[in-house]
Amino acid sequence: MQDYDESTAFLGQWGRFQQVVFFALVTSVIPNGFGAFSVIFFADVPTHHCLVPDVNLTEDWLSVIIPIEVIDGEERQSSCSRYKLDVVKNLSAQGLIPGRDVNLTELEQEGCLDGWSYSKDIYQSTVVSEFDLVCSEQWKQPLTSTINFLGVLFGSFFSGQLSDWWGRKPILFVTIAVQAVFGFAQVFSNSWTVFCVLLFLSGMGQISNFVTALVLGAEILTGNVRVIFSSMAVCLGFAVGFMMLPLIAYCLRDWRSLLLALSLPGLACLPLWWLIPESPRWLLTQGRVEEAEAIMRKAAKWNKVQAPQVIFKDYSAHVGEKKVDDHEQHSFFSLLKTSNIRNTTIILCLVWFTMSVGYMGLSLNTSRLHANPFLSCFISAAIEVPAYITSWLASRYLPRRLSIICILLLGGVSLYLIQLIPKGLLNLAVALEMMGKYSITSGTSLLYAYTSELYPTVLRNTAIGTCSTASRLGSCISPFVLQLSTYFKYLPYIVLGTIAIVCAFAVLFLPETFRQPLPQTIQEMHKREK
Repeated sequence: MQDYDESTAFLGQWGRFQQVVFFALVTSVIPNGFGAFSVIFFADVPTHHCLVPDVNLTEDWLSVIIPIEVIDGEERQSSCSRYKLDVVKNLSAQGLIPGRDVNLTELEQEGCLDGWSYSKDIYQSTVVSEFDLVCSEQWKQPLTSTINFLGVLFGSFFSGQLSDWWGRKPILFVTIAVQAVFGFAQVFSNSWTVFCVLLFLSGMGQISNFVTALVLGAEILTGNVRVIFSSMAVCLGFAVGFMMLPLIAYCLRDWRSLLLALSLPGLACLPLWWLIPESPRWLLTQGRVEEAEAIMRKAAKWNKVQAPQVIFKDYSAHVGEKKVDDHEQHSFFSLLKTSNIRNTTIILCLVWFTMSVGYMGLSLNTSRLHANPFLSCFISAAIEVPAYITSWLASRYLPRRLSIICILLLGGVSLYLIQLIPKGLLNLAVALEMMGKYSITSGTSLLYAYTSELYPTVLRNTAIGTCSTASRLGSCISPFVLQLSTYFKYLPYIVLGTIAIVCAFAVLFLPETFRQPLPQTIQEMHKREK
């Protein structure tokens, strides 16, 4: 049977058809950059302290009623306690001066019985200030991020299988709509519980449409165009959304306005339905040869070339022979049936999981890099551009395994070195963290392209969806990895550096796919692994 790339060679690699598909798919993933990291801003914790009600206190007592604590060598107002209000009122009424007549360290303290006062220097409001997710409720703040990632996890798992069953195009646009509609609905949340339910549902469409767009482009495009799309372009679309996020958040400091603005671009992507076709490769595996040929003939008109009278020779016969066998392989359990596929899947899930912990952990840590969280977020997003360019160059000229291993070792060493930097060299520590982010981002981009090349068409989206599910498990724990800094400041970096090195070692056990055609069937995948 003639290879798919040979059958479609008459189209060329970069005609009008490929250009439209290429840029339409890249555009469709830009809102993912918004959704994946908007939690950095809408769930950030503003500076806060106990609210002091309007009571008759002297200026001296008003200025000291919030105790001073020493955190990381710096004196700060307590976030969760105040001196007992009844006692302070009594002392103030007696005309006593704090610090002179009264020893403040001996005064009894109490919690924030009247609520909190939040600083509005950076944000007008966040989910944290709206629903008071501080002090005894502080555990809800990282859980908010985790709930978002749990939605992404479920969406990644089921969208991959649905895409292999019902087609790439329908699932792509369903997930875009889910992300946009439920993102818009979050604006009207009246409680943290309602907000989290809608956040979970919005997350189900978030990365799912990114993965589906990646697979769809990898199957429609061919040659060097497919490599640049899979390893750089689609990821750059994500990075563009990520870089726009802090700019939008800078202009919109209220969390409801921010989420409203971030949901609208997703709705604007829905008209791309008329520009993006179904995957001809997928149609061929379903025996729908006539539909695949119709797409190719339309593409030939767009590219102003003559299509052969029969484009996919003998596909009907071969698909008919394998239809029963392949039909059984359109599920998650097919990834565990044979030892070759099972070993590849387990290793990839491990690598995706650990890579995601590192990537999301470093991305969510941006608000701690600099006093200005908008600048920090933009720097973290901008570093992804050279990372994706590096991954594209590596995909084009270097073996996949060698590229991923070298990049991850560089990132792991950079993160380990952060703990050795003196406090006075903050910029050097930030540079090392950005080097770690650069390396893990490059590795993540390469991993998407590498995984799509390892699996055959009948399993490709299920495989990437499953690996993406493992990745989202890593995302779910990343907010809590950052909380390890409360025990030891550099512990998160040690954990993330170890993760990068573990990934590099695991990749050694995967087969190479450099400059090899995409496998169409399970049998072709077995031959490659042997």
